[in-house]
Amino acid sequence: MRFISIFTHEPINRPPTQAEMAAMGKLIEDAMKDGWLLSTEGVSFGSTGVRVHRSADGKVVVTDGPFAEAKEVIGGYALLKAQSKEEIVKHTKRFLEVAGGGTCEIYALYEMPPGT
Repeated sequence: MRFISIFTHEPINRPPTQAEMAAMGKLIEDAMKDGWLLSTEGVSFGSTGVRVHRSADGKVVVTDGPFAEAKEVIGGYALLKAQSKEEIVKHTKRFLEVAGGGTCEIYALYEMPPGT
């Protein structure tokens, strides 16, 4: 099964330290070798972005960030592979030990059956 994990945290408005980068780099390297991490990217400070919303009546509203109402920002995402929800939770706990404070929302990805 494949999952997407979206990592959110309180804004820190600074780049990661060398030590933080080294610890995360080691985790990413190990996780890719172990096969449970398929892809990951960080979001630049997570404090800027753009929100595009289309309402049911067809009106499109574009809002530039940062979004003042947000108490947390997106720090990154990861595409993960595991046999079960319990296994992916175990891996996510390991990630959060390295990342520090924050939350991961994990969703199973819909996969088309082979041959469709």
